[in-house]
Amino acid sequence: MIRFEDVSVTYDDAAAPTVAGVDLTVPEGELVLLVGPSGVGKSTLLGTVSGLVPHFTGGTLRGRVTVAGRDTRTHKPRELADVVGTVGQDPLSHFVTDTVEDELAYGMESLGLAPDVMRRRVEETLDLLGLADLRDRPIATLSGGQQQRVAIGSVLTPHPQVLVLDEPTSALDPAAAEEVLAVLQRLVHDLGTTVLMAEHRLERVVQYADQVLLLPAPAATPVLGAPAGIMAVSPVHPPVVSLGRLAGWDPLPLTVRDARRRAGGLRDRLAVVGSCSAGRWGSPLLERSRELGGGWAQHPVAGPLESRGSRRPTWFTRRKPSTTHREAGPTVARTENLAVRRGQVEALREVSLTVDRGETVALMGRNGAGKSTLLNTLVGMLEPSAGSVRVGGATPHRTAPQDLIRHVGLVPQEPRDLLYADTVTAECAAADEDAGAAPGTCRALVGELLPGIADDTHPRDLSEGQRLTLALAVVLTAKPPLLLLDEPTRGLDYAAKARLVEHLRGLADAGHAIVLATHDVELAAELAHRVVILADGEVVADGPTADVVVSSPSFAPQVTKILAPQKWLTVTQVEAALAETEGTQ
Repeated sequence: MIRFEDVSVTYDDAAAPTVAGVDLTVPEGELVLLVGPSGVGKSTLLGTVSGLVPHFTGGTLRGRVTVAGRDTRTHKPRELADVVGTVGQDPLSHFVTDTVEDELAYGMESLGLAPDVMRRRVEETLDLLGLADLRDRPIATLSGGQQQRVAIGSVLTPHPQVLVLDEPTSALDPAAAEEVLAVLQRLVHDLGTTVLMAEHRLERVVQYADQVLLLPAPAATPVLGAPAGIMAVSPVHPPVVSLGRLAGWDPLPLTVRDARRRAGGLRDRLAVVGSCSAGRWGSPLLERSRELGGGWAQHPVAGPLESRGSRRPTWFTRRKPSTTHREAGPTVARTENLAVRRGQVEALREVSLTVDRGETVALMGRNGAGKSTLLNTLVGMLEPSAGSVRVGGATPHRTAPQDLIRHVGLVPQEPRDLLYADTVTAECAAADEDAGAAPGTCRALVGELLPGIADDTHPRDLSEGQRLTLALAVVLTAKPPLLLLDEPTRGLDYAAKARLVEHLRGLADAGHAIVLATHDVELAAELAHRVVILADGEVVADGPTADVVVSSPSFAPQVTKILAPQKWLTVTQVEAALAETEGTQ
């Protein structure tokens, strides 16, 4: 279905090719997962299939890529649209209409499909992706995850033979990601659709792949093979594989189920020293999370919340602010009975939270739960419709931006909102000037978080994860007491995420408060002292990370699921505990 013949791509002014030596075939009706560190050319390789490279991006394509017999060098993207459906990393750049239903129909309308066919496929896609309640909503009012589902739906309706997906689950909550991946698997198995997908959150997708294509480094020869074999040698791999390598399992497990079947001996070894709930291993969050109180506000066997605006079930009780004693620094941010309306939607209601100095809080919940709205309210971009919000003694929406920057900084989901200059050096110079920092401060941060990026690189030439890291460095230059991060690991590989975690831990140790909205359960397990779960704009859980995520089937990390009922969160904690058991023998 897709044939690469000695393909290489070199962008204008680049000293070396971004990808090279690609010579392989992707068979019809297979899901091939493209993996590798950030910046190795995964998006570029995907672009050669859709024709975006080189027709839209420029540069020089050598060799040949054929899709269903069509040469992408001689067929522009619009001439491949009936064969290839593409979703890039940035859903906003994908949309051409204003509402959800119109966007789902647009591709079919462009291909001249009959109205009755269009209507049937729109309804099918609305149901498949859980978009029926959003059909009339303006796309601009949707959350990032909802927009991502619409973008995926818009390429499904024309029924292409090939789907090219770049980070398709990066903005989705765990349940929505599973739904999307189940739909893709159904298309592959039942309709023979060929799927080529790049994804960094391998814990979500590797078990669905028929084959894995590894790009180990820029311009390195790709390696195509069975998922277990590639994961054994890949520099990027999910926690289940990391745990398998640590335990010496062969073959390596790719799913939680397979790992649980082999984990009996490992559980026995760990039982000797107890579990992470004792607060003895891993990051400081294990000790500190116990001090930062909170708790569930719903019955442990209760079902999900009813829909917005409905009468609450009898088991539901609104969560009150915790009164648990806390050995913490002074409060950096506080909301009391906060409500926010966005158009006709009540995005937040009666949210009462405090964030203390040195504390890292993860906001979690399904797409559209109100996480980004809460961050935007804390930074003054939205005005409360009721209640109050205070950050560093200031009321954000009534404080001038030049004054508010001394109290709080936000890294948004879309890093391009912060990046305006033509080079990395210019962005960093502007950040130093805006923050009153010494020249070179921002550039040093970029070098720490994102090694190997040239000074004259244009931000648009960076990968999505690299742009996000640059935006983070721009905000960190001001050293705000409160740092807000909206989906900070989108587009980051595991090594880049580890560097980010290390830097954020250092900031928390230095007294900065951090609030991050994330669907990355592994990040929350690794970094957060406390987890707050939002649903329909309300706080339904607020407590120590080890308590909240362990009790949640949706938000528990892979290690927790594998080693349950023992309460381990990360491979790092397990490794430290095993080292102690060996040291005492």
